[in-house]
Amino acid sequence: MTRVYMVRHGRAAAGWNVDPDPGLDDLGRSQSLAVASKLSSLGPLAVMSSPLLRCQQTAFPLATAWKQEVVIEPLVGEIPSPVDYTLENRGEWLREAMAGTWTEVAERSGSHYIDYRNAIAQRVAAITTDTVVFSHFIAINAVIGVATDNDAMVIASLDNCSVTTFEVVDGKLVLIESGNEADTLIR
Repeated sequence: MTRVYMVRHGRAAAGWNVDPDPGLDDLGRSQSLAVASKLSSLGPLAVMSSPLLRCQQTAFPLATAWKQEVVIEPLVGEIPSPVDYTLENRGEWLREAMAGTWTEVAERSGSHYIDYRNAIAQRVAAITTDTVVFSHFIAINAVIGVATDNDAMVIASLDNCSVTTFEVVDGKLVLIESGNEADTLIR
């Protein structure tokens, strides 16, 4: 049995429709220090991060405290917006998508969204040592959905730096505890 702690990144300095890869703002940096303090007694454990800057910056305090290298894993990255959407209008697309199911998003925007959801869940289910994974709102919800057999795109309104805990038992995901929730603004 393996424990996987999925941490949503701290608050970003810019919205999803303004900057494709923003770092953390001041509050996000404070949140990353707080989550590192909260999790520090669990380790040292392996640390994995989405390639996006906000996740790497959130992972940094904990990885530093544990003297661990951060493994960058694209499979736990942000949901891609459709290729025909500009930076400015992808927030609208995401808000619409979040109101529905993965099946509905796949019907409207392509089957690769089901592949995205399944790839994240498969990657997390393949972890064999206790690990902290720094990821994104939709990515963590995708793993929750697979673990609970729920097709909704959003199951939990995960707050920045919330920690969602899974166990991997015989290659299957079991949701142990969902992270703290808050109103999440997709800008």
